[in-house]
This record gives sequence, C-alpha cells and structure tokens, in this order.
Amino acid sequence: MEITFTLILDLLGTFAFAVSGIRLASKKEIDWFGAFVIGLVTAIGGGTLRDILLDVTPFWITNHTYFLTTAIALAAVLIFKERLLKWNNTLFIFDTIGLGLFTIVGITKSVDAELSFGVCIAMGAITGTVGGVIRDILLNEVPLLFKKDIYALACIAGGLVYFGCIYLNFTKNITEVLGVLTVILIRLIAVKYHIHLPQMKPIQSK
Repeated sequence: MEITFTLILDLLGTFAFAVSGIRLASKKEIDWFGAFVIGLVTAIGGGTLRDILLDVTPFWITNHTYFLTTAIALAAVLIFKERLLKWNNTLFIFDTIGLGLFTIVGITKSVDAELSFGVCIAMGAITGTVGGVIRDILLNEVPLLFKKDIYALACIAGGLVYFGCIYLNFTKNITEVLGVLTVILIRLIAVKYHIHLPQMKPIQSK
C-alpha cells in the first residue's frame, strides 16, 4: 500500500468520522459492537457511494486499514470516555473535521478519475456527507444534511477553493490542505455566528 498525503487525509477523516459515529451511538446505549458498526458506517458510507458511482471497487474492500482505524477510534472513545462526555462539542468537532477531510479526499479521487469540475465537487460532497446521513438514520436522528445548518454548502465552498488553488498552480498537498481548512472554517463560523439557510415553512391548506 502506497502511503500518500491523500491516504493520510483519508485515514484521519476515517478516525474523525468514526469517533463522531461512536460518540453519538454512546448516547443511545448501544453495545461495543454496535458502536463499532455505527462508527464504521459513518466513516465509509460516503466513500462507498462515491466509488460505486465511479464504478470502482469500494476502497475498504481492498484495504483493511479502515477497519483498524475504526477499532482504534472505538478504543480511544472507551479510554477517554469521561473526557469526551464532559466535552459537549465532541460530536460537532469530529464531524466537522471528518467532513472537511472526506470532502477533499472525494474531490481528489474524482479529479484523478478525470471527471468534470461540477461532478468532482458533487463527489466531494457525497463523500463528506453521506456517511453522516446513514449514521443519523440508523440512530433515529434527523440528518445534519437536512437541517438548517451550513453543511453541504461548506463542502461546495471547499471544492471551489480546491479548484481555485489548482488554477493558481499550488502544489497538490497545499491545495488539499486549503480545501480541508475551508470546509472546517466555514462550518465553525456558521455555527458560532448562527449562519444558516432559511427553513421551509409548513404549507397551509386554504
């Protein structure tokens, strides 16, 4: 297995999303195996759909590292459980980090597949958001993607910065880092200052 910067981002995103899934699962009093499954689904869900759409073998089938990373995330949550429970923003922080990392990994893999600009950004958003959607559905929560929070739009903004960096001939590593930071910063700023999209109002029958 070749160690690349994109792979490192992918594994960091796997760990972050796995922690967010396991942390949310702990609120539902699920057993350790169930928590592992939720963490794994959160980590690989978006990338799996991306690879299916790209007509390639899903990444985790040929690389067991993603299972190992999820197991490490579970161990970390169990070991540092008390600290994580006291840290009320744990779920949000790890979900935001995972979102940024996976969005850019998805875009990079789509660029490598020579897909168009719009499709690459869409694949990035799918990679970043779908795992969280599956996690929330399995745990009977309203997916963050469908709430008023700035979520998918942060992925799109990260994609625009990514391609802006390519246009400016930045190195691949710098391009990926700036894309990740854009997604994370937009999520943090949007939540801190309560920036969100207008909500749909119930349609009243006459």
